[in-house]
Amino acid sequence: MPSLAHALVPVQDAAAPAFDAVYAAHVGFVWRVLRTFGVPELQVEDAVQDVFVVVHRRLAEWQGRAAITTWLFAIARRVASAHRRRAGKRTDQLADQPVEQLADQHASAADPFAELSKAQAAATVLAILERLDDDKRMVFALVELEQLSVPEVARMLDLNLNTAYSRLRLARHAFELAVKAAVKP
Repeated sequence: MPSLAHALVPVQDAAAPAFDAVYAAHVGFVWRVLRTFGVPELQVEDAVQDVFVVVHRRLAEWQGRAAITTWLFAIARRVASAHRRRAGKRTDQLADQPVEQLADQHASAADPFAELSKAQAAATVLAILERLDDDKRMVFALVELEQLSVPEVARMLDLNLNTAYSRLRLARHAFELAVKAAVKP
C-alpha cells in the first residue's frame, strides 16, 4: 500500500517528461519557430537558450492538457517578441553572411556546390517569409514547414478555423508570387 506522501503527489508531476528528452526532441522545432517569428540568425541561439531556461524552470508545472509543442510554441512566441523588442524597430538582413563566407564555410563539405545552393535557397525562403506579415507567416510556417494540420495551428494560435485557412491561402499565394519574382531571369 502506498504511503500517504505518495498519495499527495499530483499525478501530473510523475508524468512530466525529462528536460533532456524535451530538449533533444524539440530544439529544432523551437529554433524554426523563433526564426519564423523573425528572430535574426545571429540571435537565434540566445533565444533558444532563453526558451529552454523557461522550460527548465517550468517543466514541472506543465500539466499535459495540450501537446508539449503547443506549450513550447507559446514560450517561443513570448521569447521572440522580447528579442524583437530588445532589437528595436531595426531589421537585420536575413542572409547575415555574404555568399563568399557561406562558400568558405561549406568548402570542406563533400559537395560544396550543393551545400552552398542549399544555404542560398534557405536564405531566399527566409527572406520571402520575412516579407509576409506575422499572422500569415506563422500559419504558413506551421502548416507548410512544420507539417502541422490547420486545425492544430488554429488551436495553437487561438484562431477561428476559417481564419486560419484564409491566412494559409493568402500566405501561399504571396509566397508563390515572391518565389516567381525571385527566380525571374
